[in-house]
Amino acid sequence: MKQIFTLTSTMLLVSISSAFAHHPLGGVVPDSAINGFLSGIGHPVIGFDHLAFVIAIGVLAALQSHRLLMPAGFIGGTILGTVLSVSLMSLPFAEWVITLSVLAAGAVAMRGRTTAVLPATMLAALAGLFHGWAYGAAVIGAEMTPLMAYLAGFSLVQLAIVLTTGYVLRMICNVSSPEALRPRLAGAMIAGVGLSYFVELVEAVAFPAM
Repeated sequence: MKQIFTLTSTMLLVSISSAFAHHPLGGVVPDSAINGFLSGIGHPVIGFDHLAFVIAIGVLAALQSHRLLMPAGFIGGTILGTVLSVSLMSLPFAEWVITLSVLAAGAVAMRGRTTAVLPATMLAALAGLFHGWAYGAAVIGAEMTPLMAYLAGFSLVQLAIVLTTGYVLRMICNVSSPEALRPRLAGAMIAGVGLSYFVELVEAVAFPAM
């Protein structure tokens, strides 16, 4: 019951913040280092689909013996994706890939089994490329200083979320070894987020606005 209450409360509170539409500065391109840093911190948090995936990375990394490799691959991918975005390079089907990555990560977490580190890291980096590309939309046209601060901001907050997720998961499950973790509820909630976004995308295709 404690696990259900904790996870549900967290997800509900974060969902309220998604109303800010992924732009911590209201869509204004950051023009200083502090604005860039704050925007970088806010973007992965107020974008509910992005946050769900970062939490999923924390859950999956907690199942591994090398807990930092997969998050490092993901964060590296987001940095590269943002660079591609501000360079005005497009990634095909980005919105679909982001949504399906959340759904798939949740489904894998539901299995509650240790995943192979190298393939998981490579897939996380690939997913991070698309998530980072979406992050980059907020800083297209920014100068180098706020851009670098933006990269630092979202890298640090993603790492903090991943580490906190793993710690909370181990505390809730009251275990110390990855093999003993059973994060099926967390995985189901993450998959549910991905499924809801997937349904929205399908509806948008099936019933385009007139």
